[in-house]
Amino acid sequence: MKTKSLGFIGGGRITKIFLQAFENKKAIFESISVFDTNPDTLQALKLQFPFIQVLSSPSEAARKDIVFLALHPPVIMETLEKIKSDVTSQTIFISLAPKITIAKMASVLPVDQIVRLIPNATSVINHGYNPVSFASGMSEIQKLYILEMLNLLGHTFETAEEKLEGYALLSAMLPTYFWFQWNELEALGTQMGLTETESRESVFETMSAALNTMYHSGMKPADVMNLIPVKPIGENESQIKGIYQEKLMGLFGKIKP
Repeated sequence: MKTKSLGFIGGGRITKIFLQAFENKKAIFESISVFDTNPDTLQALKLQFPFIQVLSSPSEAARKDIVFLALHPPVIMETLEKIKSDVTSQTIFISLAPKITIAKMASVLPVDQIVRLIPNATSVINHGYNPVSFASGMSEIQKLYILEMLNLLGHTFETAEEKLEGYALLSAMLPTYFWFQWNELEALGTQMGLTETESRESVFETMSAALNTMYHSGMKPADVMNLIPVKPIGENESQIKGIYQEKLMGLFGKIKP
């Protein structure tokens, strides 16, 4: 299958992550173009990624072979209404947002090739964990091409569409639950006399080993969690679990179609 032209509608964080991942892999496409309503955003993207073309309208992006919709759910349907006359029956359309279903997009777009992807920020280093769902009208050849392209971002796998919002909470947003904690622990390490390098290495190496112990040791979770007798924040566990339940299930209710 020949190389394709890519058009991004929306030039925010996720588009930047995609562009970085493609650059890391030296991926070759016919062209990569981006539209955003903010000229400053486009200028910054062009400075960082000189190989992209910046566009002046979403309609221009919609005329590319593969169109990525990198927008928040509230503005997706109105955007589709604006570009529907620019999309051809051959266009492959990939939405990167939760909540808006393939069927809902298909009610506006005159295409059968609609894809939904929940991308992970770790795709920026080509280690994404990215679930994808395809419209029933997609051919196997088209699916294979899309999967091959998206695997440049990391591990991309097909799943049922109704599971995508679950993956949004348990994969796409999951790093945000921990990154700030690791950063805080590094800062505490320097207060305890370690250098910044020693603190970073200690947190990274121990977290990596802890994940492998929990998921690859063959031990039951309760037994793993009992390996260390002293639990400095153990008395706060129930509070933390309550926060997870309240915040994450509350958000899940908001993004679920």
